Amino acid sequence: MSKRLKFMLKKELLQTLRDPRMRIVILVMPIFQTLVFGYAVTTDVKSVDTAVVDLANTSATRAVTDQFVASGIFVPVWKNSYEEAWYAMDQSEIQAMILFDENGRMQFVTDGSRGLSAGVTAGYAAAILGRNQQVPVTIESRAWYNPMLESRNFYIPGVIAMMVMVLTLILSSMAVVREVEIGTMEQIMVTPMKRWEFIVGKLLPFGVIGMVNVLVVTAVAVFWFSIPLQGSVSLLMLAAVLYLMNTLGMGLLISTVSRTQQQAMLSAFFVIFPASLLSGFAFPIANMPAVIRFFTLFNPMRYMMTILRDLFLKGNGLSTLWPNYLAMLLLGTALLTTATLRFRKTS
Repeated sequence: MSKRLKFMLKKELLQTLRDPRMRIVILVMPIFQTLVFGYAVTTDVKSVDTAVVDLANTSATRAVTDQFVASGIFVPVWKNSYEEAWYAMDQSEIQAMILFDENGRMQFVTDGSRGLSAGVTAGYAAAILGRNQQVPVTIESRAWYNPMLESRNFYIPGVIAMMVMVLTLILSSMAVVREVEIGTMEQIMVTPMKRWEFIVGKLLPFGVIGMVNVLVVTAVAVFWFSIPLQGSVSLLMLAAVLYLMNTLGMGLLISTVSRTQQQAMLSAFFVIFPASLLSGFAFPIANMPAVIRFFTLFNPMRYMMTILRDLFLKGNGLSTLWPNYLAMLLLGTALLTTATLRFRKTS
């Protein structure tokens, strides 16, 4: 190896590691990502809130219910009628139902909008019923919310949330730092333009791009893949606006703490991957450890993912989904405020 090459390698290594921000990105990010993957990526189903309606109330039906509870997987939520149980499932308060009619015939129902976890839950139920010795059992499967059991009906709505975050977060994270890096920030700051005008001028175009992409992907999902949009389009657009407040706010915050576009890009990906894993896109949040579930409360993609799947598959309205809208509004306001204050401090 020549001296020139050794000098260049040493120079690049020192230059990369000299910046504390880059050291954090390079050294801390892989550890953090590994921990997130280790805890979040699981197909196990635990603590399934299950409505139980027993209109027969016989020793046999109680014995079957006890077998479900004894498994440690199903957590009983007692209901007085089928209507109460169905309402609880529509409200996403439960993930499964055990229903006994007056003659002791049983029906087990899982929330088909939950995709993979619904299938695993049904598998656990089938195993318990297969071992049942109290009453003869005949298993007949019917799917609700996703009748054809097509995985794309579950995943494609979630792609909207992922796509919008990737696109707008990367674009907005490099918005301010680009001006700093090329040396035009000082020129802009001495103009009559106010800071809020500069921020809005920077972020609004990315917001418009994000909204256009939401409409495009929704159209592809509905007209190309024939995924029915059961809910309101206006509610979908409202959710998109609130979600963009979060992604653009995170991008602006990253841009104000980064010195180069390279740092901004790496920091954006540092946010995107954990946000995707902790959103419930592929792995149920309910199955994650309590500490990880706590951190998901600060992940706007979690709420957007719930809204999208409920609008597409269930057709729920604002009366059911309002907590998710409120959470995104609060998180988005906090992110934009913090980013704006940080911008004023550093510019």
